[in-house]
Amino acid sequence: MKKIIFAGGLVISLAAYSSAQKNEMEKKDCEIPAIVESAFKKHHSDITDVDWEKEGSNYEASFKAGKTETSVVIDPGGQILETETEMKTSTLPKNIQDYIAAHYNGQKIKEAAKIVLGDGSVQYEAEVNKKDLIFDNKGKFIKETGN
Repeated sequence: MKKIIFAGGLVISLAAYSSAQKNEMEKKDCEIPAIVESAFKKHHSDITDVDWEKEGSNYEASFKAGKTETSVVIDPGGQILETETEMKTSTLPKNIQDYIAAHYNGQKIKEAAKIVLGDGSVQYEAEVNKKDLIFDNKGKFIKETGN
């Protein structure tokens, strides 16, 4: 009987250790300050499966809200800098689609996202030919980043 209890305890211990290892791996080898995690939980208390990455001096939390890929960038003081939510490329504002068609010679938009900055302003991002094109909320081209 003692062997069965010991074996059961061992299985439970291994499962708990495995779960802890998974959570640590999701943080991608970066220590997340409590103030950063707290700021995230304040706005996304229902999200439990989060992948954390260090982005410069900031922290990026990536997760799915329903079926939608989302990421939040938070500074070390707990201030949310931006929230990026994926969107269908076909739902980008028409003037952005027209700009890309005119300036990127028929290249396809691979991915698109809506970005809400910390001050509440909105931008759009479209990935074309491994480059991110950033537009303001009215569809005016701001910049190109990437390769």
